[in-house]
Amino acid sequence: MAKVAVVTDSTAVLPESVEGVTVVPTKVVIGGETHDDGLGPSSSSEAVVSALSERAEVSTSRPAPAVFGEVYAQLAEQGYDEIVSIHLSAEMSGTFDSARVAGANAPVPVVAVDSRTVGPGLGFAVLAGLEVVRRGGSAGQAAEAARERAEETRSFFYVDTLEYLRRGGRIGAAAALLGSALAVKPLLTIEEGRVVLRERVRTSGRALARLEELAVEQGDGRPVEVVVAHLGAAERAEALVRELSERMADGLAGRDVRCGEIGAVLGAHVGPGMIAVVVAPALS
Repeated sequence: MAKVAVVTDSTAVLPESVEGVTVVPTKVVIGGETHDDGLGPSSSSEAVVSALSERAEVSTSRPAPAVFGEVYAQLAEQGYDEIVSIHLSAEMSGTFDSARVAGANAPVPVVAVDSRTVGPGLGFAVLAGLEVVRRGGSAGQAAEAARERAEETRSFFYVDTLEYLRRGGRIGAAAALLGSALAVKPLLTIEEGRVVLRERVRTSGRALARLEELAVEQGDGRPVEVVVAHLGAAERAEALVRELSERMADGLAGRDVRCGEIGAVLGAHVGPGMIAVVVAPALS
């Protein structure tokens, strides 16, 4: 039986307790200085919130193929026979392309996966692949499980403004204009690997209530797992966790609604105040 390594990037929102996944950091650039996402206080969520609040220049970049090549070589040296490398949507970043290019020259077979999602949705895909590997499955089987779970996962999120997504090219200028008109609050989702405007509501309170409704509708009593993610909005996120834990109790079947803050790279594109709720089918 082949020994399979699982790799992802730092935009995946994974449980802190998860083991067996190698995370390659994406890059955040704050005030002209480049940092590995999540590695130290200079690239923390707090650092990006502070920088954005002070209107400092913040941008992001993908890991170079050479970075992935080094990771794959190290895993091969550790005795892994295959690698499944699962990443955020290629529509949003060149990270998947870097993984694919590096995989073509790796010392062991690498199956690169474009999850066509990001954040907790990517995390759910990674966990599906990891479960297959733990059961003795191949890299190809893990990749298929990751793709299937990603396709069945739904992400809904609220941002105070679409300006950060517009600056980073993650949403079109027309959609950004619609989202900002008359102080409208945008609700977003991910479709075909891209961030799209789903609805517009008049207040932040209504936006959060609508997020709750969308999550409950998506669950529909089926066995699910749920994550609430935020950037600089812990109190509102925790309130949403409490509501969803109660309203989706049947589908959760004792599983906790996870809650966590996203990293600096994702934070740079959504801005402070972002709240997301992501619903995935439970792993059998």
